[in-house]
Amino acid sequence: MTVFWLRAVVAALLLTILFVAAIPLFLLLDLTAGGSGRGLCPSGLSGCETTYTAGPELAVILVVTIFALVAAVRFTMRAIRRLESGDHRLTIWNLFFERR
Repeated sequence: MTVFWLRAVVAALLLTILFVAAIPLFLLLDLTAGGSGRGLCPSGLSGCETTYTAGPELAVILVVTIFALVAAVRFTMRAIRRLESGDHRLTIWNLFFERR
């Protein structure tokens, strides 16, 4: 039953990755519809006066978040493989450092 819940965690992580990757699309759609881009341009696209670092800052935050989520998926899948192979010695050391 544990493997089932770990697979559910992997599915939730993958959905979260898709949502984080779609955030720029949601911001652009809001800006083109006359919105504020969820606070990115408070006065709308025509009067947008943001700093030059606002876009790259958002990109770095999104990329770091996606890499962290991908790492979480990787380690969860490693735990699933260990449980399915019959190796029930799941410790932090075994998951991160021991090779098979």
